[in-house]
Amino acid sequence: MALTGIALSGAFITDLLGGWDTGLQSLFIFMAIDYTTGLIVAGVFKKSQKSKRGALESYAAWKGLLRKGMSLAVVLIACRLDLLLQTTIIRDATVIAYVVNELLSITENIGLMGVPLPKIITNAIEALKERE
Repeated sequence: MALTGIALSGAFITDLLGGWDTGLQSLFIFMAIDYTTGLIVAGVFKKSQKSKRGALESYAAWKGLLRKGMSLAVVLIACRLDLLLQTTIIRDATVIAYVVNELLSITENIGLMGVPLPKIITNAIEALKERE
């Protein structure tokens, strides 16, 4: 019964956000990777720029989750605007902008870990920046 409730809630939320398309899937995946790499940077490498000591802090982690939640709220607003205007441009552009933002944050986190990025990924990031 609980799993049914969770599934229905998830379906309702994704419907509000414009459907479970490639853009929204990518945004959720990138948000999860960004949050995870942020935890690794703070917890393992102690190089977080989000806390005073560079270490893992629950307050900084909580703020990160709240920011991601607010990003999804903006996607919801963009989706509703698209419904009013009978387009998909605003939501799609908003999702792309947040995907690029998450990608930049992931790149920053990976850099703080000392992991080099392949040139093809840095080129893709530049292409996404231009598209944004």
